[in-house]
This record gives sequence, C-alpha cells and structure tokens, in this order.
Amino acid sequence: MYYSGDSHNGTVKCALCPHGCHIQKGKTGICGVRLNNQGKLFSTNYSMVTGIHFDPIEKKPLYHFYPGSSILSVGTFGCNLQCVFCQNFHISHPSNMEILNTKSVSLNRILKASIEYKDNCGIAYTYNEPIVWFEYMFDIAVPARQQGLKNVMVSNGYINRKPLEQLLDVVDAFNIDLKAYTNSFYNDICGGSLQPVKNTLQAIAKRGKHLEITNLVIPGLNDDTKVFGEMVKWIAGELGNDTPLHINRYFPSYRLQIHPTPTETLLRLRTLAMEMLNFVYIGNVSQGGDLSNTICPQCRKVVIERSGYSIGSKGIDNQGNCAGCGRRIVVL
Repeated sequence: MYYSGDSHNGTVKCALCPHGCHIQKGKTGICGVRLNNQGKLFSTNYSMVTGIHFDPIEKKPLYHFYPGSSILSVGTFGCNLQCVFCQNFHISHPSNMEILNTKSVSLNRILKASIEYKDNCGIAYTYNEPIVWFEYMFDIAVPARQQGLKNVMVSNGYINRKPLEQLLDVVDAFNIDLKAYTNSFYNDICGGSLQPVKNTLQAIAKRGKHLEITNLVIPGLNDDTKVFGEMVKWIAGELGNDTPLHINRYFPSYRLQIHPTPTETLLRLRTLAMEMLNFVYIGNVSQGGDLSNTICPQCRKVVIERSGYSIGSKGIDNQGNCAGCGRRIVVL
C-alpha cells in the first residue's frame, strides 16, 4: 500500500492520492475507507462489493473500445472527492455503513464470471471511485490481463503518479471524469484540485492507453463557453483530437438541487467542441441520433449507430477502421 508511518505517534500518511491525508489511529482519510489500524494502513473496502453486473461497455461510457460488447462491472464504496452533485452518493459517501449492502466477492469468482460470460470483453472498475480500492482492483487486474481480459477504469483521475504508473501496466482503457476546467470548481464543489487530474490524463495519453473523457455540464457552475473552449483546446493539444468527449446532462442529485442542464446548452458546447475534437457525444438525454452516433471524421459517414445502449456497427471493419475509407475509428 502507498503510505508511510510515524513510529512516534502512530499516524500514517497516505500516498495514494494528492490529498496526502495524515491519518490518526482509528481514523480514516478523506475517502472514508483507508483506515489507520495501529499504525498500519488498511483498505476497509477490499473485496467488499456493492455492485457487480454485466453492463454494455457503452454505459461506462466507452464508445470507441470494443463497441457492442459486455463488460463485468464491479464497485465497492468510498471516494476521495466530495462532489456535491454526486450521482452515486449512496455508495461513494454512505451515511450509515451498517445499512450499506455489501458482499465479499473473491478474485477467483470475478475472474471466473468474466471468462465464462459470452461477449464479455473484460472487467470494469466503476460505480464508486476505484482509486480508493486500488489494491483490490490491482489484484484483479493482473490475473485478468494474464487471462486475456481487458481492464477498464472509470475514475475521477485524482491519483498520485506512482500508483497511477502501476495501474498503467495493467489497465487497457480509461474513462476519466474531467469535472470542470477551473481550480475553483474543484476546490469549492469537489474538495480537490484540477492539476492532478490533468496530470493523470497526460500520463494515460503518454502511455498510449485508450482514453475517453466525460464532462458533466452543470448550469451556472461549469457551462461557461470560454472556459469550456479552453478545456477542449487543452484536450486536443495535449491528448489528441481523436480523444472522445462525452458531454453529459446534469440532473439534481445529492446536495445540489438546481435545475437540469438545458439541452440547448449541451448542443452549444458540442458545436464548439466539434471544432477541435473529432468525436463528441451528448449523454443523459432522451434523443439519440447524431448526438450519440459515431461519424467518420474523414468521409463523414455514420460508422456506428446507437440507440440507448444498442449499437449497429456495420460501418466498422474487423480492424476497427471505417469500412468506407479505412480511417481508424475504434479499438477492437
């Protein structure tokens, strides 16, 4: 585990994420799950699963990684950010651990289910923040990779470089939630900071891992056109203009109860993003069509049609290229 201890007073310093929590005996860090037990750091959520399901991979969302496949999705509890709009607050920040519905799930059980299920491409670490169950995730990911399964991480990206590099050895694809492009948003709304997330995104791109980004647009908080444009420009310049961006609609949740994002706002931001990025989608809206379809940026043909989580991919060849012009589109 990533931590150091003080033999004099028994406190430990967690080195997993940028918070760098100094944790006293019997206490946990900001995440609520990494516990100082007599001067040693323990993961209280190791193997304690709150959700395990076979999901469409598009639900993560990943639109350019094994489209149309299923993926075994696993989650525990806890989170190292404190987003006031959290959509999974019941497992990220449970108010009463005694009523949290958990069950211990062994590594072998997860691997066995992943291998036996038809059309399953791998394992997704998701639902709550997988960074705070780093050890359980890594212990699954290593043998999963050895068995030919793909590892997918759905994360806020708030992790230190050393543990991230360890994950980059075994994780194949990421969806990172870039919550906003101002430090004030991260500080005031999420209890974190922006730069560590940018560092994570750059490290993933540098290692050549598949990367998609989700941005939940919240009225009045992160929907400023200028700032959004700066974010998209940074993504295109630092991560590449083929990086898929999912612009998602906000609905009231947890401690933030403002009105849902107007569809017009999402369309405006998508139009701006498409000036710099080749694959831009809108999520959490009822209408599909071009908002969720994949269009080849070279020949402009629709290569993947989506209706909810159902897809038609006749426009993609067996190598993941556009069947019309041969342009690279997805990872298969």
